[in-house]
Amino acid sequence: MLTMNDIIREGHPTLRKVAEEVVFPLDDDTKETAHKMLQFLKNSQDPELAEKYQLRPGVGIAAPQINISKRYLAVHLPGEDGADFSEVIFNPKIISHSVGQSCLADGEGCLSVDRQVPGIVPRHDKITIQYYDIDGNKHEERLRAYPSIVVQHEIDHLNGVMFYDRIDETNPLALPDDIKVLGADEETEP
Repeated sequence: MLTMNDIIREGHPTLRKVAEEVVFPLDDDTKETAHKMLQFLKNSQDPELAEKYQLRPGVGIAAPQINISKRYLAVHLPGEDGADFSEVIFNPKIISHSVGQSCLADGEGCLSVDRQVPGIVPRHDKITIQYYDIDGNKHEERLRAYPSIVVQHEIDHLNGVMFYDRIDETNPLALPDDIKVLGADEETEP
């Protein structure tokens, strides 16, 4: 089981590397790690387990955050209509995106960052991603609003980019023109 002790923090060199593509078929260690990453997110969103194991709630985690410089990530986003987007995504690529942008009203947080970093993080409002699942099957998924922001945050980790790199240093709270501001669930961090 993964805990907060398994997550590396800002300043660790792995967080600034461009991660390597994953080769299929996956080895057993990679499959086990992928399952543990997804389970960590589920556990972190369960109030009892989060308290018991002192887990910060999260909706996404990338392999570099557990010091594995490979291109995969897990997301667990309970849906408003009961449908989850809960997946481990290997070798993701954004193949198209909207011109329109969105951001979270309260900014973004990160399991690898133990401090508040105020600021607007502009992201594409809609993206289409191509990725492989744990069995090597290719998928295409269109995401919008909050799920789009979460997946972009995690893909940034695969490219050595931290969310605060996207905040305007001169005016961190400035809203770009025509950006959608989404209400954020303060209990979870991408």
